[in-house]
Amino acid sequence: MEAKRLTLLTVADDQIGRTGMRPPPLLDVHGLTMRFGGLSAISDLSFSAGQGEITAVIGPNGAGKTTLFNCITGFYRPQVGRLVLHHPDGSALGLETLADHVIARKARVARTFQNIRLFPRMSVLENLIVAQHRVLMAASAFSLAGLLGLGRYRRAEHAAIDLARHWLDRTSLTSFADTEAGSLPYGHQRRLEIARAMCTRPLLLCLDEPAAGLNPRESGELNQLLRGIRDEEGIGLLLIEHDMSVVMGISDRVVVLDHGNLIAEGSPAEVRGNPAVIRAYLGEPDEPAVVTGAEG
Repeated sequence: MEAKRLTLLTVADDQIGRTGMRPPPLLDVHGLTMRFGGLSAISDLSFSAGQGEITAVIGPNGAGKTTLFNCITGFYRPQVGRLVLHHPDGSALGLETLADHVIARKARVARTFQNIRLFPRMSVLENLIVAQHRVLMAASAFSLAGLLGLGRYRRAEHAAIDLARHWLDRTSLTSFADTEAGSLPYGHQRRLEIARAMCTRPLLLCLDEPAAGLNPRESGELNQLLRGIRDEEGIGLLLIEHDMSVVMGISDRVVVLDHGNLIAEGSPAEVRGNPAVIRAYLGEPDEPAVVTGAEG
């Protein structure tokens, strides 16, 4: 536990993200509540994630982090509250009203999972092309143009391959393009999941514990990749992560949950020394024992 305290509190200041004025919001969460029977997994939660920012959502196990992701991506329909995604064209979508496939297609929200969900028997390149199936199906007029070999489908197919190769290069996986995804080393599979999500051209990328199971070198490479996506693609990233070196190293904003409640929000520098955050992770300090002497 002491090591965890040191990790949380002593990350160098030059690794705690950018400072300055916040960008416009990409995602606004207003009064979100999600109950399962008599259990409240999330209670009246409100926060915002900015455009072109990495926002980390942290908290102990059972804090409600994955439930939040499930609400944002349409796997759950919250009982109360709003999830508003702001598009660059000025429109706003209420995610709480949309089905999961509409959120992925129209709102352009992509997600990775804590447990890797690749197509293991497909090649690395095929995994990235499959991620673009919606565009390819539309270009093929739902297979007719593809069967006839019409030009618009061939152009769409070439564009899909080009985009896939771009993300293979960005994630250092080009040499594995023809390798079965399931045979990749674990860290490579993590990067492939991110590449596949980016092939959907998201505005908001939700990453559920992307550093889980990575060694320190791989975590450093992940940090570099995610910062590059933020800076070069200009999209928002929402990150669930237990690895504080990742959280404090790349986040612009940190949201801290405990038992479904918001207990802290701010820059990594503001959050890392917050007493409520330390209590949530480490527990309340034990009261000193009171020793009384025997009378007589």
